[in-house]
Amino acid sequence: MEKIDFIDVVDIVVKAGDGGNGAVTFRREKYIPYGGPDGGDGGDGGFVFLIADPTLSTLYHLTEKKRYIAQNGENGRKKKQSGKNGNDVILRVPVGTIVKDFETREILADLDEPGKYCCVARGGKGGKGNTHFKSATNQTPKFAEQGAKGEEKTVLLELKLLADAGLIGYPNVGKSSIISRISNAHPKIANYPFTTLVPNLGVVVVDSTSGTSFMVADVPGLIKGASEGKGLGNIFLKHVERCEVIVHVLDLSGSDGRDPLQDYYDIRKELGFFNKDLAKKPEIIVGNKCDLLSDDELQIAKSRIEDKLGKKLILVSTVTGSGLDDLKYAIWDIIRESKKLFAGTLDLSKIEFVRPEPVRITMPDRIDVKIVRNGNDEFEVVSEYVKKYMEKYRMDAKYLLDDILEMLQKSGLDEKLRRAGAKDGDTVWLEGVEFTFKE
Repeated sequence: MEKIDFIDVVDIVVKAGDGGNGAVTFRREKYIPYGGPDGGDGGDGGFVFLIADPTLSTLYHLTEKKRYIAQNGENGRKKKQSGKNGNDVILRVPVGTIVKDFETREILADLDEPGKYCCVARGGKGGKGNTHFKSATNQTPKFAEQGAKGEEKTVLLELKLLADAGLIGYPNVGKSSIISRISNAHPKIANYPFTTLVPNLGVVVVDSTSGTSFMVADVPGLIKGASEGKGLGNIFLKHVERCEVIVHVLDLSGSDGRDPLQDYYDIRKELGFFNKDLAKKPEIIVGNKCDLLSDDELQIAKSRIEDKLGKKLILVSTVTGSGLDDLKYAIWDIIRESKKLFAGTLDLSKIEFVRPEPVRITMPDRIDVKIVRNGNDEFEVVSEYVKKYMEKYRMDAKYLLDDILEMLQKSGLDEKLRRAGAKDGDTVWLEGVEFTFKE
């Protein structure tokens, strides 16, 4: 049988913070009438990072929210005070998560080691304040840079799932029924052996508020002689090797004419034959189908198994639902202790995230101008350079328009308008602003 991979897939939208705007301010102090510009720089926008956390098993905690947005950088202030950088968003994902671009399916990162991280959205660079633009020819610059927009994208997260808990036991003891009641799995369930031909995996939610969850699998086909290839168990025993806890399910009703205690011994031998370490894993013993026994019969069966094995038996019924919550929390208690050991080896709070270069507003190499005639006496000036210029700089409207017009006229705007047919008194539009053309 070919290898079976179980993939958990989640797509989320990540938005980095925008950079803060630079300030246009001037020093105003008593006895200093010409203090000059003192506008501070805007702060950089926050970044979005993903980090591999060994205490997580699933991507469930990221399904409650579709968008994750980092904080914008603060605007600059007077007295050359820079705005604060926006706070980053740090999303924890399980080790082994592959990060892809949703549109292109390009792999952005493979977070295959605890503590490994990647940046999935860069924050915008904060704009420079007007202090930076003082020159010999412009002692009082009335403009500053705008902050750049942070990146926004949809990322696809893929995780090859490994079960934290494995449900083992003879066929038809109710493993599929249990997993269907405590998790989001929907296995095929019927009253005959080997209904389950592949392991069913499900996410068990312990606390929906905090997103605490773990993976559970029911391992099919275990019978006496499984380690030698009988039944289907030898194919799936490798899945049990990866589990933190084994959940051994017994049919207390003996509905198939078998003794649940003998079933236990048989399966435990198979685990030991396959891998001696496998038999040493933490184990929970579950007595299923309690609803088919009277109270007296149930107590006799429970006492017999607990006395012989020296272990506690959790009683459940998938028909009535009794005992299933006790089982779920008993499994989680063991997994949680295991996760604590992982957490102790890696303190995510002490990791310093290195920010890559923020997004900057870049200007085109040259001033490009296109004249579009909208009628006999109306013309529109279209320029990618002007759009970028308006995006990059923040000015008082008067200085913005004067600055842009001067720049365009130096690049031959008047001549281009004449060649397009513009005459004295015609209307010229530039980025939604109306001008009158004069020869």
